[in-house]
Amino acid sequence: MSADSHTGKTAGHRIVNPLSGEQIVVRRTAAQTGGRVLDWELVLAPGGRVPSSHAHPEQEECFRMLEGQMRFRVGGRRLLAGPGDTVRVPPGTVHHFANAGSGPARVAVQTRPALSMHELLETAAALAREQHAAGRRAPRPVDLALFMRDFRREVRAPYLPAALVRAVLAPLAALARRRGLDARYRALREPGRAR
Repeated sequence: MSADSHTGKTAGHRIVNPLSGEQIVVRRTAAQTGGRVLDWELVLAPGGRVPSSHAHPEQEECFRMLEGQMRFRVGGRRLLAGPGDTVRVPPGTVHHFANAGSGPARVAVQTRPALSMHELLETAAALAREQHAAGRRAPRPVDLALFMRDFRREVRAPYLPAALVRAVLAPLAALARRRGLDARYRALREPGRAR
């Protein structure tokens, strides 16, 4: 494992999301690539899927299938990918993916530029673990508002204008900060907590 000197994030540790069935290992951090790319490997359990359709406003994602089968929706296109296939998702394109097979799917993923994608993956997994432990079916609205604000360069909601989403979420995030409702979320974002 090597540490990212700017964020304390390390390559080689496993990030587990119990709600989506995702297990992620970051192979090269933003610091190791000068911010150009985040290289990570995704293992998706049978029945696993990314929690919701989404888009990355400034980033391209490239999925190279290593094992298993995955179903992708990229824009309006539906794709089935297996070993050796590559699926590219241009910046701003709404997409979704799920394991389409009976065994685990293993995928090499590159996110360009890296931005704070490593932190997003860790924070999303930490929030999912907390949600799973509490037995909640959906994330807390305050947590979602803070997450979407913190990672606005890395992820956006599909189909809604970004300005509208910001207009709705910004006051909720500000209220959470003023009332101290962001403390639990901030604790989940502390280095080492989101592993």
